[in-house]
Amino acid sequence: MLYPLIPLFLTTVLGAPMAALGLIEGLAESAASILKIFSGWWSDRIGKRRPFVIGGYSLSALSKPLMIFALTAGWPLVLVLRVMDRTGKGLRSSARDALIADHTPDCLRGRAFGLHRAMDSLGAVLGPLAALFFISRLGEDAAAYRTVFLWAFVPAVLGVFLLFTVRDKPFVSRYVKPHFQWKAFNRDFKIFIFINLIFAVGNSSDVFLIVRAKELFAVNPVVMSLLAYMLYNLTYSLGSYPAGMLADRIGSRKVFTLGLLVFGLVYLGFAFNHSPHMLWALFAVYGFYTALTDGVGKAYASKLVQQELRATGMGVYHMSTGLASFVASTIAGLLWQTLGFRSAFVFGAAAALLAAIMFVFLVKGKK
Repeated sequence: MLYPLIPLFLTTVLGAPMAALGLIEGLAESAASILKIFSGWWSDRIGKRRPFVIGGYSLSALSKPLMIFALTAGWPLVLVLRVMDRTGKGLRSSARDALIADHTPDCLRGRAFGLHRAMDSLGAVLGPLAALFFISRLGEDAAAYRTVFLWAFVPAVLGVFLLFTVRDKPFVSRYVKPHFQWKAFNRDFKIFIFINLIFAVGNSSDVFLIVRAKELFAVNPVVMSLLAYMLYNLTYSLGSYPAGMLADRIGSRKVFTLGLLVFGLVYLGFAFNHSPHMLWALFAVYGFYTALTDGVGKAYASKLVQQELRATGMGVYHMSTGLASFVASTIAGLLWQTLGFRSAFVFGAAAALLAAIMFVFLVKGKK
């Protein structure tokens, strides 16, 4: 519910500069990423996933109502709370993805992660829809944001309660060392991580897309930007499970590479588009990019590591992506503020196209 509102809240209500926006998103994601590898390794070592998942979602839930205090404290408190929220994500993500993989055979892995991403993105449609309801009724001022921040706590708490019904699948932790060892992973996994790292350096936060949309929409820019982001999540939700099925059929490598190409084209579209009408198409296609890469990338990474190292491997995948996202968001914010919005999007498109080329020629291994 809150993610698409954060950049609008920062720039419209708090008056934060674009460089601060990039710093907030970058630090938040990097904090989560550092924790992802540790939580994944610890999950493998003790042979449990559930405590990390419940603890992570609980921490993120607590950060939401505290956002109302940023109305008086300013954007630095938003930074602290975004880091708190992403720390919860860092605690849960690797163990959650390993839990999904533990309960799913290889031949259905793409569909399993696709279903998870579909449900997650469906929530990202319903959340902004609820936020849109409050903003349309209360206006685009501080009071509306305060109401949304408080209501966002409700579904977050309900989700935590549901997690108590989930059970771990027992396994023996035979290969997890007392300390993290990079050499424990095979060559294909390392190459995949390296190429994904290159792409992630250009994959800045979606908040930049939302801010660009707000600039182009002349009438009700906040409402229209939320609607555009909802369209993105709708196509993401609708496309995630079919993308997982396609990955199971023709291979995750091909589907992931296609997603990188789509990303590059969409970012070029954002770089050179000046029409508010074209934004709808760009956000819709952007949803298909995420469907083609998010769950598919996780499914592919999980296939390249054995079960005893699975959460650690997912932690490496998440950490590399998140740390690069810090660089990406920081670069995008600085490029936008110094050279204009176009330079930020062209940089992202170039990184995606380079990663796609490398993925075709360097990654072999499992499909």
